[in-house]
Amino acid sequence: MNRLRSNRNYKAYKKAILSSVVSISVAATGFAVSLSAQADTAAARKWVDSEFQPSTLSKSAQMQEMEWFIKAAEPFKGMEIKVLSEIIATHEYESGTLAKAFSEITGIKITHEMIPEGDVVRTLEKQMYTGESLYDAYVNDSDLIGTHARYGQVVPLTDFMSGEGKDVTLPTLDLNDFIGLDFTTGMDGKLYQLPDQQFANLYWFRYDWFQREDIRAKFKAEYGYELGVPVNWSAYHDIAEFFTEKVGEIDGVKVYGHMDYGKKDPSLGWRFTDAWLSMAGAGDKGLPNGSPVDEWGIRVEDCHPVGSSVERGGATNGPAAVYAVSKYIEWLDKFTPPGSREMNFGEAGAIPKNGNIAQQMFWYTAFTSAMTETGLPVVNDDGTPKWRMAPSPHGAYWEEGMKLGYQDTGAWTLLQSTPLDRRKAAWLYAQFVVSKTVSLKKTLTGLTPIRESDLQSDAMTEAAPRLGGLVEFYRPPARKSWTPTGNNVPDYPKLAPLWWQHIGDASSGAKSPQYAMDALAKAQDRVLRDIQKSGIQKTCEPKMAARKDVKGADYWLAQPGAPKAKLDNEKPTPQTVPYDKLLEAWKAGRAM
Repeated sequence: MNRLRSNRNYKAYKKAILSSVVSISVAATGFAVSLSAQADTAAARKWVDSEFQPSTLSKSAQMQEMEWFIKAAEPFKGMEIKVLSEIIATHEYESGTLAKAFSEITGIKITHEMIPEGDVVRTLEKQMYTGESLYDAYVNDSDLIGTHARYGQVVPLTDFMSGEGKDVTLPTLDLNDFIGLDFTTGMDGKLYQLPDQQFANLYWFRYDWFQREDIRAKFKAEYGYELGVPVNWSAYHDIAEFFTEKVGEIDGVKVYGHMDYGKKDPSLGWRFTDAWLSMAGAGDKGLPNGSPVDEWGIRVEDCHPVGSSVERGGATNGPAAVYAVSKYIEWLDKFTPPGSREMNFGEAGAIPKNGNIAQQMFWYTAFTSAMTETGLPVVNDDGTPKWRMAPSPHGAYWEEGMKLGYQDTGAWTLLQSTPLDRRKAAWLYAQFVVSKTVSLKKTLTGLTPIRESDLQSDAMTEAAPRLGGLVEFYRPPARKSWTPTGNNVPDYPKLAPLWWQHIGDASSGAKSPQYAMDALAKAQDRVLRDIQKSGIQKTCEPKMAARKDVKGADYWLAQPGAPKAKLDNEKPTPQTVPYDKLLEAWKAGRAM
């Protein structure tokens, strides 16, 4: 009995000791978690105070967003996440600054890699087609929206945010505040990508030269109308000719009336798929993309692509498309600096800031930051630019109601092949870099706005005089006439490379514009047909129309809309508009 009692007492004692150890351990763990949370909050406050200003949120509201991120990230602490984007100033800020901030605040280590845009598409394509998890999230152009919505490899964010990703979706994300959601929504009405940065393709010109009375008088004497922002390609041609051949030098510097590039390189494809045919007037009316024929010349019927060639009702090789390529080559040859034909996108983009270019038809606002650097020949001593941006002029085939140009929307994209826990952690980072806490500072750094609240902020009003018209362009609804590639393009990675390969033949002089566009149209039709035969796309897949004979092309050219018959006069009366009147039109909601 004594032994039994003794044994019982020992067991009770042992149980009490173990219970105390567990309690102490739990308390210690709780204390450690508490200290960790305090450290995360301190890190967040440091970043809010030192880096995330200005913001459209108060500091207390910013800290509330950061507290949410800290709590939501707890299950993923210590995880290492890799994301990929192209190389532009906005992503450099994210990679160099915001990724570090997110890691310190949440404990999730972010590696934000940057490579050329073409390589981003190829890497994304590889992960989509192999299922190999190469990166946990991508910032890729919304030009792939038609691809994403058809293949089923991309996570529909609409479903993710209300389903398995609901616990990691920021309550204050405020989707209605984003200005680019129309571009990242599929044919099914679901959101597939979250905008991270946006920039447009506009007309750029030397405002100071256009205002000089001696230059204005000389232009009026030569051409019989006022020097101003060109409304159509006829006026653009005259202005390019004027500065290159009639003016020649300004203040001892040889000047040129146009800037472009012609190297047979992937970037030459963007030069054309980024709405060049639409600017010429090759497609149909409609926003965000022409319907039934879009700016790629692809005809779509009931969401199904049916062909690119004129014989199938497409417009890729129609008269307006050939006109677009012909004018590009003519201006490249006659009015650009020596060596432009051998340049690619990046090399040519740096030329206007040297101070010897009068105007550029095809200029991306992503260059705004680089064009406002102190000490440049195109920047005044007070920091204001000597240049301005305006809507690009339209070609002879363009009609009211068509899109006026291109707008790039780089957007966060999640793939089904990414494991759920990694996808959730990456989604937290994606939301962090577009959150209202950081978005205004990011916009002022990279100048690629995504939120209406940022655009309407006092900080943007204050910055406007130094940005050459960027704020004035983005604030009014007129910006909606600039749109990316849309849902009509069923496989961007397969179709986009065809453009630089075939048009490169025309820019090099190896083929005529007509021959090159005929070859491009046939190549696009082959890809569409191959997709149809594969059966891999189950939604809005291509359904190729029968290819009519030569008389079939005559049939389509005689129908209303695209493809359009050749005009008797492809150089209509030139039109220009004073820049100040253009700003008034923007404020009234008109593009011109």
